[in-house]
Amino acid sequence: MPETYIIDTNVFLFEPEALEHFPNANILVPMEVIEELDKFKHDNSETGRNARQTAHVIDALRKQGPLRNGVTLSNDARFWIVTDDSTIRRSSTRPANLAILQCAEAFRAQNPDRPPPVIITKNVNLRVKADAMGIPARDYEMAPVRDTDTLRGWRHLELPAPQIAALKQGLPLELPELRFHPHEYVFATEPDNRKSACCARRLTDGKLWPLLDTTRTVCGLRALNLEQTFTLDALLDQDVPLVTLAGRAGTGKTLLAIAAGLHQIFADNRYQRLLVFRPTMPVSRDMGFLPGDVNEKMRPWMQPVYDAIDFIRGQDRRLPVRTLPNDIMTCPEVSVEPLTYIRGRSIPGQFIIIDEAQNLTPLEVKTAITRVGAGSKIVLTGDPAQIDNPYVDAKSNGLTRLVDKFLHSPLAAHITLIKGERSELAETASTLL
Repeated sequence: MPETYIIDTNVFLFEPEALEHFPNANILVPMEVIEELDKFKHDNSETGRNARQTAHVIDALRKQGPLRNGVTLSNDARFWIVTDDSTIRRSSTRPANLAILQCAEAFRAQNPDRPPPVIITKNVNLRVKADAMGIPARDYEMAPVRDTDTLRGWRHLELPAPQIAALKQGLPLELPELRFHPHEYVFATEPDNRKSACCARRLTDGKLWPLLDTTRTVCGLRALNLEQTFTLDALLDQDVPLVTLAGRAGTGKTLLAIAAGLHQIFADNRYQRLLVFRPTMPVSRDMGFLPGDVNEKMRPWMQPVYDAIDFIRGQDRRLPVRTLPNDIMTCPEVSVEPLTYIRGRSIPGQFIIIDEAQNLTPLEVKTAITRVGAGSKIVLTGDPAQIDNPYVDAKSNGLTRLVDKFLHSPLAAHITLIKGERSELAETASTLL
């Protein structure tokens, strides 16, 4: 007997193609969910686009017959919009959450011999209410993913002294008994002598290659810990077009990414421009109340990026030979933009950074990654433990999904940074508060 699901509005706002992920099932959507979707259709954000796309998907199903009688989807699921004689006058006043619970209760009462319907929602409180009423409810997840906290991107290995010596001489190692992810980093030491150490990385040929230059500086910045050493190596490798960096505030994710991008533009001439994008979700609803044009409205939200560039410029000025131009904050080679500007573009030959990527949905991340043109490199940074988007969590956000999906790809490298380097106070606050 097929399972029955009742889908909440936020599922469609998160994934407009959600109906495809319930094959051979009965799918019920109360009229109030359609009403709630309609309220989002004029929004210019990704949420608004998802609401409009969902509306088009459901509208296309009308060609198969009346939705109140049920239609068959391409995955052999059956889809209904649930209504009754009083729905039209109630839908404007009855909350969608209440409608979903009542729909589940009505189905259970009318079908006592069938398994109860399962409410699919990303609303934690609705899942709690359903549980209190004895109604099954669960979060919408397309597929289980690994937590970024467990994917450090590097490991500590104890190797015999001859192998450590070989790495220090620049020779690769083959360790067939160990399984590595592509571009996984290694901190190798002798069993009883951690001072005799070497850093290495597993390249696409399957061998462990040493990192011979672990003290280099970029725009006056150098790695302050082991994780940052691996991070800089990945950021500066032109053969790794995708780098993901996860970690708490103050670990240096964004700062190192921007410094590496600037260095490769102005010192190495590898890329034409540095593009830094940030999602505008937390401030989008308030932008209309701010004075000025779009750039002036966005300045407060983009200020952390400008602060990082200004700090890097200060470090660069201390060098005998400067890398950055005097007008780095206004030069055409550097652009800081809201992420909505990336849609529909093709971006070749540029160093792209997406900051605060933990606030993106998997669809938004897919949209961004597919904009990357030939010769470009893209870096996504974020802290999955610090999410402002109500439609994603630590495991369903786009950054976590991207890390999981590209874990075995030779095109990507991932590092989770743990040690804070902003200041002793900032590190203590991040740990204790």
